[in-house]
Amino acid sequence: MRQVIIIGSGPAGYTAAIYAARANLEPLVVASSVEAGGELMNTTEVENFPGFPEGIQGPELMAKMQEQAEKFGAEVLYDDVVDLDVAGRSKKVTLGSGKSFEADSIVFATGSAPRKIGVEGEQRLSGRGVSYCATCDGFFFREREIAVVGGGDSAIEEATFLTKFASKVYVIHRRDELRASKIMQERAFRNDKIEFVWNAEVVDVLGEDAVTGVVLEDTVDGSRRELALQGLFVAIGYDPRTHLVHGKLDLTEAGTVWVDGRSSRTSVPGIFAAGDVIDPTYRQAVTAAGSGTVAALDVEHYLASLGEAGAPDATADPIEDRPGADDEEPLAAAEHSPAVAR
Repeated sequence: MRQVIIIGSGPAGYTAAIYAARANLEPLVVASSVEAGGELMNTTEVENFPGFPEGIQGPELMAKMQEQAEKFGAEVLYDDVVDLDVAGRSKKVTLGSGKSFEADSIVFATGSAPRKIGVEGEQRLSGRGVSYCATCDGFFFREREIAVVGGGDSAIEEATFLTKFASKVYVIHRRDELRASKIMQERAFRNDKIEFVWNAEVVDVLGEDAVTGVVLEDTVDGSRRELALQGLFVAIGYDPRTHLVHGKLDLTEAGTVWVDGRSSRTSVPGIFAAGDVIDPTYRQAVTAAGSGTVAALDVEHYLASLGEAGAPDATADPIEDRPGADDEEPLAAAEHSPAVAR
């Protein structure tokens, strides 16, 4: 029986582990068997995380976070959660290895995954010219010709941001009009560095050790051509990793786990969420780390509120404003609410 189990080993999960361990909660971190460390493991130079003026490699940063968590007593387990039972006061976590653990509380920090194009060369050149975060990697493309794939607000915002560094930014979109808001479109159309490539899809990413170009297929006539590039930014959306809690926790319209205001409290007492899995907007390592801090402090307060009988003390603050809170069965009622997705 654990006091707290942390699911996820990105900046949110490891920061929650650091704080929880320092509070003598002896957290168990389920770090994944294949994706331990989160998205920063796929990033090269990180220059915008406070405390590293010379920059730091993404994998090195995550290794330091893990080392710090373990220094204070956190236990890291390289396995995958395959099932969660959150119905009772005691929460049960089942792993792919067949092992199971029970805990008084859980921090759900599984992050989000950028949607991939799913073409040849994309995965191989990830971090070597293929990027999913303009604010993270834009600096490294000074005076280079690059492209952004997508047509929504995120894609146009990234393209506009990247003009601060790149000599030219192509926006590759599979239609002949954008989905982005009018103000974002107008801003991009006025930018001399941005050129739109309409009715085109990327079907291959070229290059051996770095991106040298892409192969485009015309969505109208099916013809193909190559476009020389030194960088490719994919901005077709992110998917929060919430498959483990579908039907168990309330979700927002954006598909992220719903939390109570600025806290990490979810719709189920004893379950807390942090990082990109609750954040559809910022998705930065430093904001995820701050969110992990909140989760650990919320866990500490929750555990302190548990009475001797193992139930929350009557003085514990209730969550009144969550979706479905006025219904007798909020999770079931929330399925019919437009404000909550499953």
